[in-house]
Amino acid sequence: MVQKYQSPVRAYKYPFEMVMAAYEKRFPTCPLIPVFLGSEVLSDVTSDDGSVRIIERSCKLSVDAPRLLKKIAGVEYVYFIQKNTLNWRDRSLLIEAHNETFANRVIVLETCCYRVHPDNEDWTCFEQCASLDIKSFFGFESTVEKIAMKQYTANIKRGKEVIEYYLNELMQEGITEIPRWVPTEQRPLNSDPSSFTSTPSCSALTRPNPRTQLHLDLSSPGNSSRDVTSFSADSSEPSTPDADKLDADYIERYLGQLTPMQESCLIRLRAWLQENHKGKSETGEWKAEKIPKDEHILRFLRARDFHLEKARDMLCQSLTWRKQFQVDYILETWTPSSCLVEYYAGGWHHHDREGRPLYILRLGQMDTKGLVKALGEEALLRHVLSINEEGQKRCEENTNIFGRPISWPYHLGCLTCWWLSHLLEVASPVGGCLTCWRLPHLCRSWTCLVDLEGLNMRHLWRPGVKTLLRIIEVVEANYPETLGRLLIVRAPRVFPVLWTLVSPFINENTRQKFLVYSGNNYQGPGGLVDYIDQEIIPDFLGGDCLCHVSEGGQVPKSYYQTEEDLDNPDHIRLWADTIYQSAQVFKGAPHEIMIEIVEGSSVITWDFDILKGDVVFNIFHSKRTPQPVKRETSGSAPVVNNMQLIDRSWTLGVDYSMVESPLTCREGESIQGSHITRWPGIYILQWKATGHAPSSGPSLSRVDDVLASLQGSTPRCKVLYYTEVLASNDFRGSMSSLESCHSRFSQLSVGTTSSNQSQGSSLISR
Repeated sequence: MVQKYQSPVRAYKYPFEMVMAAYEKRFPTCPLIPVFLGSEVLSDVTSDDGSVRIIERSCKLSVDAPRLLKKIAGVEYVYFIQKNTLNWRDRSLLIEAHNETFANRVIVLETCCYRVHPDNEDWTCFEQCASLDIKSFFGFESTVEKIAMKQYTANIKRGKEVIEYYLNELMQEGITEIPRWVPTEQRPLNSDPSSFTSTPSCSALTRPNPRTQLHLDLSSPGNSSRDVTSFSADSSEPSTPDADKLDADYIERYLGQLTPMQESCLIRLRAWLQENHKGKSETGEWKAEKIPKDEHILRFLRARDFHLEKARDMLCQSLTWRKQFQVDYILETWTPSSCLVEYYAGGWHHHDREGRPLYILRLGQMDTKGLVKALGEEALLRHVLSINEEGQKRCEENTNIFGRPISWPYHLGCLTCWWLSHLLEVASPVGGCLTCWRLPHLCRSWTCLVDLEGLNMRHLWRPGVKTLLRIIEVVEANYPETLGRLLIVRAPRVFPVLWTLVSPFINENTRQKFLVYSGNNYQGPGGLVDYIDQEIIPDFLGGDCLCHVSEGGQVPKSYYQTEEDLDNPDHIRLWADTIYQSAQVFKGAPHEIMIEIVEGSSVITWDFDILKGDVVFNIFHSKRTPQPVKRETSGSAPVVNNMQLIDRSWTLGVDYSMVESPLTCREGESIQGSHITRWPGIYILQWKATGHAPSSGPSLSRVDDVLASLQGSTPRCKVLYYTEVLASNDFRGSMSSLESCHSRFSQLSVGTTSSNQSQGSSLISR
């Protein structure tokens, strides 16, 4: 497996010429970089006007590895070839490095770039990309990879410290400004040549960058020429990064302290979303859609322990889910019923000691059976989703109110902040650290206080537990790392039974945030007062604050829904107002929908996501009116949406004809396209399963999968789709916007290949 690294943009608040002078001072020896043992110049070429100098060197590096491994490999040192291209005219330095030792077994590549900040010409930016690909290494591939990654990440941030060390040394020597390079023809006559930078000594520029010391690849040198993070030219404080890059200071201040590899995962996932999360405008041109916020992306990375592929899969599935169910609008569209308001014993209640919004749930006082019978599983799930959305909204509001970190009261090691926080008698200085002005962990999570007094065996009613498991499953999959802490108080003896049922559906990272108090153990030191101020603890738990959360109680049977109500098609469903429909595709049973076209030259448009398995998408024109055949379900099996329209007796080319070339769609892909009809009549859109086995799902158990496995006939593929027919004279887009395309917004890991369709005008975005 190839290990990759992409750095954020690191800024030096010094001119490019000063940074280059500091870079040169690191050589010929540098005690701050003990891993670098020496180098030999292989070539040194300077342009005629002196504006460009290219130096190539062989660099000798020591390796911090077990002696046994060194003995097996037969080496004590490794050699890298480093090529430095210094351009005084453009004020940039490009560093490219690759390994010479074991080049046939290990491929190490790195590219670094120093250049002028785009918004402040007196600042210098630095970026690097790297990769490590170990093809074979005497059976120690995994060990070598771990050693290489450990040694590399240990030296990444050290490189900036080295530059800043020598910048300070330059200023101590009285050098605070170095003139820029000027072409000879532009220099004033009779001027002092020493007042201009022509081709200053660049020998040091060819010495290995301290960050290249062991392994490194990189996208391409062209990546280093893109615009970097936006800064205010007249301020030393960084502004919010632009859509292209993330700045290292921005990450540290507003997203938290991340390791170099965690920063790399965030940047790479963000870049992938920017590249693939695209749609079409009415003019038919590609436009970038709004991607999730950086803290939202980071939550999914944390939930998967910064495993990039797993986090990408989880995030893409969640984005598809939000799109399908229109969750972004749930706070505007969802109004809880009077039954929920009166008998759902949960509500928001101030905040905890760290500024997190506090939600109180009196689960033991709720009639879970009555709520399920009165409202149904879907309404309860929607209500819980609205709570989570409200929680995220309150997190942002609390961040603005407190304007401070929530995980640490002051920056580690900052004694000034510690002293001021105690002097002012506040949990932490408002605005963050008063010395370094860092905001490492803004309010991105909330605290939940669950009171289990009254919990008994009636709460273990099977349909109620099933509803609880479904809610946990949805929340875990789509709101990771939003729960800062879960405080469970007055847990009764029946609690272990409930915990045994629900804990397998809760992620390990989430379980570690649970604190359980039985009896009255929550009172006094070590209890709730450690996490919630005494004046905020609810009165029913012995606190000083009057709590307005509903007390729950038994739901009157007059609220219960009858069987007729449940069977009514107008009965509330979780996503009754969604424009998308879901369908299941079985082996030998495709899903087909019929579209009747009254006039020719109409436009059939479609937008669908492949949620599970691989399918082949076809469009047919039928000369006959099909008789729908719906897949029947037996017993207690859930209703599935699967329809066949093309009769087995029909002959292709006689009874119906294919109007588009088949399009193979892989799991995770998002497909948008359209077809201009030639004739009126019946058109059939078909999704048919291919021979490929569906991809494996998440590691945690899923309620749907467990139930489906018990019922026997599981769908091979799942599709989420939306179709619409437009009259050609009403279609405002250009003809190019009618082209079929892969947006790959929700594509998880599979690649795509181009194919011709829609009258030869198919387009696939990569």
